Amino acid sequence: MSLQGKTALVTGSTSGIGLGIALSLAKAGANLILNGFGDATTVLAEVRQFGGKVGHHPADVSDPAQIADMIAYAEREFGGVDILINNAGIQYVAPVEEFPVERWDSIIAINLSSVFHSTRLCLPGMRTKGWGRIVNIASVHGLVGSTGKAAYVAAKHGVIGLTKVVGLETAASHITCNAICPGWVLTPLVQQQIDARGAVDGDLEKAKHDLLAEKQPSLEFVTPPQLGELVLFLCSAAGSQVRGAAWNIDGGWLAQ
Repeated sequence: MSLQGKTALVTGSTSGIGLGIALSLAKAGANLILNGFGDATTVLAEVRQFGGKVGHHPADVSDPAQIADMIAYAEREFGGVDILINNAGIQYVAPVEEFPVERWDSIIAINLSSVFHSTRLCLPGMRTKGWGRIVNIASVHGLVGSTGKAAYVAAKHGVIGLTKVVGLETAASHITCNAICPGWVLTPLVQQQIDARGAVDGDLEKAKHDLLAEKQPSLEFVTPPQLGELVLFLCSAAGSQVRGAAWNIDGGWLAQ
């Protein structure tokens, strides 16, 4: 498929899942707006190799004003956002009674509220153009729970609920909104959990196997390129009647 002439904004796209999705979109010809902290020089060069226009905005998506500035940048420099990928996310693990309030607030702001703010700001431009794709990177934890992840699970369940509402509100248009729900993906966040497990007995490979064995029957990680290909399908004409869906890609996690 070709996304020539379309502009995609991917939040949290300087590494991990977001970067994998950005690369898939760039390969399909889309212009890209990357988002994330730090020096993006290397990542920008990696995406530019596919020939499209590429930009970067460092918005902290926990701040609605910075999200608004990022969307204004997209309109000013790229003519607006055709494809919005809400991917930015953070994690913290602790029992509910020990969960730091500031960590709860941060996770809800970044993992859930940012999805609302970027969506509400991009929708008017999509309606004007008569076409748009919104893909929210939720999680299998948007469909099931796990101990120690109260804020993350609550946020991801919220993302799926928001996805359904936006899917319904855009159902009579050429705009779609869907959520992708990955199982374990070997991102920096997940690597931290593996490292913590491996520090106990000094065996990282066993820690990786045990993490997968607990939840993911395939015993293989979902990869960012696989998620990128699913995003491309949802952006295609073939995906035009997938609306308000929560599509799990989880190595069999939810089949159990």
